[in-house]
Amino acid sequence: MTWELGSFAVLAVVLAAGFAWWERERPPSRVLALVATLAALAALGRVAFAPLPNVKPTTDIALLSGFVLGPAPGFAVGAIGALASNLVFGQGPWTPWQMAAWGLCGVAGGVLGALTTRRLGRISLAAVCAVAGLAYGAILDYSTWATFSGEHTLAQYGVLAGTSLPFNLAHAAGNAVFCLAFGPAFVRALQRFRARFEIRWAPAPAALGAVLAAAVLLSAALPGDAEASAAGRAAAYLARAQNPDGGLGAAPRQRSAGLYTSWAAVGLAAAGRDPDRVHRRGGRSLGAAVAASARRVRGAGDVERTILALRACGRSTGALAARLRRSQSRAGSWEGLVNLTAFGLLALRASGDGPRSMRVRRAAAYLARNQRGDGGFSYAGRGGRSTIDDTAAALQALRAAGRSRRRGAVPRAVRFLLRRQNADGGFGQSGGGRSNAQSTAWAVQALVAAGRDPERVRRGGSRSPLAYLRSLVAGNGAVRYSRTSAQTPVWVTAQVLTALHRRPLPVRGR
Repeated sequence: MTWELGSFAVLAVVLAAGFAWWERERPPSRVLALVATLAALAALGRVAFAPLPNVKPTTDIALLSGFVLGPAPGFAVGAIGALASNLVFGQGPWTPWQMAAWGLCGVAGGVLGALTTRRLGRISLAAVCAVAGLAYGAILDYSTWATFSGEHTLAQYGVLAGTSLPFNLAHAAGNAVFCLAFGPAFVRALQRFRARFEIRWAPAPAALGAVLAAAVLLSAALPGDAEASAAGRAAAYLARAQNPDGGLGAAPRQRSAGLYTSWAAVGLAAAGRDPDRVHRRGGRSLGAAVAASARRVRGAGDVERTILALRACGRSTGALAARLRRSQSRAGSWEGLVNLTAFGLLALRASGDGPRSMRVRRAAAYLARNQRGDGGFSYAGRGGRSTIDDTAAALQALRAAGRSRRRGAVPRAVRFLLRRQNADGGFGQSGGGRSNAQSTAWAVQALVAAGRDPERVRRGGSRSPLAYLRSLVAGNGAVRYSRTSAQTPVWVTAQVLTALHRRPLPVRGR
C-alpha cells in the first residue's frame, strides 16, 4: 500500500466515523438548522477573508461551535464548512484533509467545553483558537507531505513545515484576533440557543417539580369533571406513546430521547402515576428509562431536567446533583442565563437543598437582580425582552427559594402575567401574542406557585387559562400546541397534564 492510499484510507475512516457519530446523535431539527447556519457562516468567513493569506475565522467558528454545542455538532460545523467553502476555492485531494482538520477543531472545542463547563475568559479562548490554528496547519502540512511529497521522511516534512510556517503563524494570529473581537459574544449567543433547545420545550413540569419540594403549591382537588376528563385522557395518551425501551420520543412511535422521556415522567407523576409501573408489555418502565438517560446527560439544562425527572420517579439524583452544584457560578447563576438559573434552583431544591442553603439563596438573588422593570424576566437578563415562559420559571424558582408572595419580585411577576392574559384565556410566549399550550401551562404553574387559583384568572371576563388548555385536549388525549396548529408534541401533552392537576408532584419519592 502506498503512502497516498494509506493516508486517504485513514482519512476516510476518520470522516466516516465523525459523520456516523453526528448521525447517531439524532439531532432535532432546530439543532440541524443551527449547525447548517454555522457551517454556512464558517464557509462565508473563509470566502470573505480570502484576500488575506491564511487569515480566516473558520477555525474559530468550528471550535466555538463545539465549545457550546458539543463535539459532534462542532465536527459537523467544521467539516461541512470546509466542504461548502471549497465550492468557491475548488475541490481537490486537499478537501477531505481540510474537512477532517476543521472537524477535529470542533471536536476539540467540545472536549474543552465539557472540561471547563463552558467557562473560559476572552484571553483563554483566544489562546486556544491560536493553538487550533497551528494544529490545523500541522495537519495540512502532513497532508501535503503524505500526498504530494516524493520522499516521506521527517526531514522532508520539516522542509514543508518550515515553508508554510509564516502562513500558519498568520492563521494562528488571525484566530486570536477574531476571537478577541467576537469570541465571547459568539459563545453567549450560542449558549442562548442551546438553553432554548434544552429547556424551552417543556419547562413548566420541571419548574413545578422543585416548587413542590418546597411544598408551596395548592393541593386542592380538581374543580370539575371536564378538567378531570381532559387530564385523564392526556395521561392515557402519554402512556400509550411509550416505546418498548421505556422512553418516549417527540411523538408516538418516534425514537426515544431523554428530553421527552423526562418530561413525560414528570407529567405522569403529577397525575399520580408511578413511572416505575408505566411500561408496555414486556418493555422497560418509564422510571428505568429516565435512570438510563441520566448516564448520558451533558449540559446544565440536561442535568437540571434529569434531576427533576429522577426525583419525580422517586430515585436518587446522586452524582448529577453534585455536578449541578459544582457548575454554579459564584454569582449564583448557571452560564449567566436566567432560565438555566431558575431550573438550577429548582433542581437544587428537588435534590434536597433547603430554601436557606447558600446555593439556593445565591440563585434566588441572581434572579431577583435580573427582574426587568415591567416585572417580567428574560432568559438573557435585564437587557432582554420579558416573556411569559421565562417569567413563570423565575417566579416558581423564587417561590421555591421561599421568597414572599406579598412583596418583592414575586407579586411583581404575578402582575406581569395577569396583565398579559388573552381574551381566549390563554397566554402567548411574548405576552399579548397568540395563545399557545406551552406558555399557558407555564403561566398556570406560576400562578399556582404564587397562591392564585388559575380557574379564577379571567382578565376582562375572559375564559380561564385552564379552560383554554382543556379546549386543546383531543379525544385521544393528545394536546394541540395551539388552536391554529395541528401539531401534538409529547412535551406539550406532558406539560398541560401537569398544569391541569395543579398539585404537588411526587419529587420526594414514593
